[in-house]
Amino acid sequence: MSRSRLNIKSGDQVYVRSGKERGKKGKVITTYPRESKVKVEGVNIIKKHAKPTQKVKQGGIREKEAPIHVSRVVLVCPSCSQPTRVSREKEVNGLQVRACKKCGGTIDK
Repeated sequence: MSRSRLNIKSGDQVYVRSGKERGKKGKVITTYPRESKVKVEGVNIIKKHAKPTQKVKQGGIREKEAPIHVSRVVLVCPSCSQPTRVSREKEVNGLQVRACKKCGGTIDK
């Protein structure tokens, strides 16, 4: 199984562009590169039924975020604040950085 490279990292601001959550913005909590999925704050909320345990005495229904496919989200550029695709550019010191396709600004600091 080959590792896929995601253009989105944890902590990035993303815009959901398809599905029932279309139009929402949120921060990426976790990435799952092998499954090509990301978990976004406040998006794709599921209900989880939980029994009482010794740690959590109160059982019940809990809500939490579930992962969504990375193709359903697009990165929001921090400099121009618009949803954009990502390109990779080399810097002077030889490192690759992510860049905005719309404004050309770097996303990684």
